Amino acid sequence: MILRSITLFIIFCLSLGFQAHAQRALDTIETELGKVVLYSNKTWSFLQISTFDGIMNPRINQLMLAQDPSFRHPWSNDICFPSRNDMSKLKDTLWLCVNDEYDQHFNMPAPGIVTSRYGPRNGRNHNGIDIDLETGDTVYATWSGKVRYAKYNDGGFGNLVIIRHPNGLETLYAHLSKFLVYPDQDIVAGEPIALGGNTGHSYGSHLHFEIRFYDCPMNPEEIIDFTKKDLKNENLFVHKGLFRPGAKPSDYYEDHPTEVVQAPVVVRTPQVRYYKVRPGDTLTEIAARNNTTVSQLCQLNGIKPTAVLQLGRSLRVK
Repeated sequence: MILRSITLFIIFCLSLGFQAHAQRALDTIETELGKVVLYSNKTWSFLQISTFDGIMNPRINQLMLAQDPSFRHPWSNDICFPSRNDMSKLKDTLWLCVNDEYDQHFNMPAPGIVTSRYGPRNGRNHNGIDIDLETGDTVYATWSGKVRYAKYNDGGFGNLVIIRHPNGLETLYAHLSKFLVYPDQDIVAGEPIALGGNTGHSYGSHLHFEIRFYDCPMNPEEIIDFTKKDLKNENLFVHKGLFRPGAKPSDYYEDHPTEVVQAPVVVRTPQVRYYKVRPGDTLTEIAARNNTTVSQLCQLNGIKPTAVLQLGRSLRVK
């Protein structure tokens, strides 16, 4: 009976033109054989049970454990902040390359103006940046990564998405009106992840945006110039002074340790960009749309000009 039910469901999906590959998550359906994810291009797939341990940057994780064995960075789809790390235990400065170390490229989460900054507010610390938007406006992934949390949060954030990135950071997007992603989904920088809104403890539509390191918030303006809508620097030096409540970017040298762990030789590389394959796309069309050539696309992605493009695949175009 169970197999018959799920078979009928899949036949119904196929009759609507459903295929085996995905585009953008719209909804999920509970079935007797597991959760099915429905996508915007009329595709579907079973939601796979993740065995991911949460470690996306082994170098940073090893350095953190060397600082203090108590540092943890667990993976949880249900708990907003699953660890309570004490950043006062940081002894040295750690280097993060926020844009190049893992072919990351930066994208603004929303194009609006800043309406409230990081720092003291109403007797407590405002741990992020508020960006103006209208309900229904698209919110984008700041860097590539994996969705850790995508659900309603009753602690004030409302509809909340948290993405963990290979550069060692997590980004948080709150007060959303609609989810476009699901937990454990891999995300490309600049990909739509939600629609903005006014859910949770919010007084007017806006995006509350945070940047966290091992669950501890830092001032997003340490990294992003919200006026120029670009990175201030590809290099981020993480030290305990960054995590003081209300810390400003100019506070860096007040608590800067004398030793930097694995200080980098900075090599500037071209900005990396990706394109997600859509129905009907060809390599020629993708190359023309992104001001490149088919041979360059093939070289960047290790494919042949005759390769069959998989719907939903992210191709590097720069």
